[in-house]
Parts: sequence; structure tokens; C-alpha cells
Amino acid sequence: MKADLADLNAFLAVAQARGFRDAARTAGASASTLSEAVRRLEAHLGVRLLHRTTRSVTPTEAGTRLIERLAPALGEVEAALEVVDRFRHRPAGTLRLNVPISAARLVLPAILPGFLAAFPDIQVEIVAEDGFVDMVAAGCDAGIRYDERLEQDMIAVPIGPRVQRFATVAAPAYLDAHGRPGHPRDLLDHACLRGRFASGAMTSPWEFERAGEIVRVEPQGPLVASVGGAIELLVDVAVAGGGILHLFEDWVRPCLERGALEPVLEDWWQPFSGPFLYYSGRRLVPPPLRAFLDFIKQ
Repeated sequence: MKADLADLNAFLAVAQARGFRDAARTAGASASTLSEAVRRLEAHLGVRLLHRTTRSVTPTEAGTRLIERLAPALGEVEAALEVVDRFRHRPAGTLRLNVPISAARLVLPAILPGFLAAFPDIQVEIVAEDGFVDMVAAGCDAGIRYDERLEQDMIAVPIGPRVQRFATVAAPAYLDAHGRPGHPRDLLDHACLRGRFASGAMTSPWEFERAGEIVRVEPQGPLVASVGGAIELLVDVAVAGGGILHLFEDWVRPCLERGALEPVLEDWWQPFSGPFLYYSGRRLVPPPLRAFLDFIKQ
């Protein structure tokens, strides 16, 4: 037999105050509202809970037995709600993010150390994969992707660098042996190292842009590796002189800085929009996610 929690609270307030008016002052409700709640509860239970006179209100025997069990139970409910309320004022819990491997490598390292230091009660769990998934169905609070076009109920917030570029690179030894391309179409005569998404689609065509001109080429080459887990293999093969690679500039920057790789067609490198953090707009934002949103907006 289920009873409304608000009616139970009203009954307990009246019984403890020994009157509707005193209970109303304590509960912040009108005496008539409390009286109606008690009548509703008695009708639901089929038993009188309070003796009412013009001067006093006292529990019946049934009411007394109910109070003995109800007061501790409602106290536990109140304590449980106070625990949840602490999450609102001091964010705690788990933040689960679904991100592409490129974001885990290039975006989050600049953000997470500061966030974890600022919110020691939050545990962050990263699910890194390049196939696009239903973030909510996967049990994640938010995701990162490189496209602001989202489902209607999703909210997108910029995260990380706002402009990035694809870099085309090769080892100096490879370029010395095979020549340096002067135009994107020259890549068709070179060994190119390519990636394949989990969906099976290739990362080509490679796209280039200069002075408003956009050129797309479908390069060929001796090695295809999965985007994500095998990206470092492509980089290593490029450093070893195995061919030309087309990848995030930030990913290959360390190799460029130490001279292991050399820019190819740098004036054709195409910029693209930086990543977005996205989350569902259909539900309350969990405190750990709210803290993360506020942190990245700073």
C-alpha cells in the first residue's frame, strides 16, 4: 500500500506540533493544506490517525504506531537528500567522456590536469574510440567530436584549440630520394601512408587549400592502418622513410621540431574548426559535467 510522501510528511509535522496551525508555521504551508493532506492519507489508509478537537490534536493508537516507524524513515530520507545536495555544492562523482583518439591525444592533456587538481572529488573516465557512437546510450555524460552539426537535443560547447590544420609530412630521406611535391596532384606519384576508420571508410581524399583553391587527391601507397590505435605506426613508418603522411599538425609537431619529419606542401595545409564538447539538453546536467563545462569555459 503506497502513500504519498508529501502526505506522510504533513501528518508527521502535525502530529509532532500537536496542531495544524503550529505545524503550518514550521512547514511553511497553510493549515488547510496540511488538514487536507492528513484527510487524504487517512482515506488512503482506511484508518483514523489523529484525534481532532477545537483545542488539540493527538495521535490515535494507529497514528502513534505510524509515527514510531515513520519518523526514523523520513529522517533517513532527509539525510539521503542532504548527501545528494552536497554534490550540488561540492561536485563529486564520475564524469564519463566519449572522445576520438585524436582528442585524447591532442586536446585533453592540456585540460585534465588542471581540472583534476581543481576538483579532487571527481573521477574522470575516458572512453577513446573513433567510431561515432550514441553517447547517451553508451552511458557517457558527454562526448567530443569535430563537427558542430549535432542532433537536435544536443548542446555543443567549444573545447580546445579553435583552429587546427592537417599537415602533410615525410622524412627528409624519403623526399631526398623521391623528390619534393610542388602541387597536391604530385602526391599521386608518391608512396602515401593512409588511414582507415572503424567504419571501413578511408581517410582519403586528402584535401588541400590555397588562395581559395581546394584540391582533393586520392593518394595510393604501401600501408593502410586503422585510425586511432595504429596512428603511431603510420608516424613511425613515415619517420623511417616509408612514405608521405597526412595527419593532424599537432600530432606530428614533435617530429617536425626535431627534424625527423619535414613539411610537404605547407602553404596548402588546410585549416579546420576545432572540436566541440557535446551533451544532451534533455536532462539535468550532472554536477561533475557542470563543473567540467564551467572549467573549459574559463
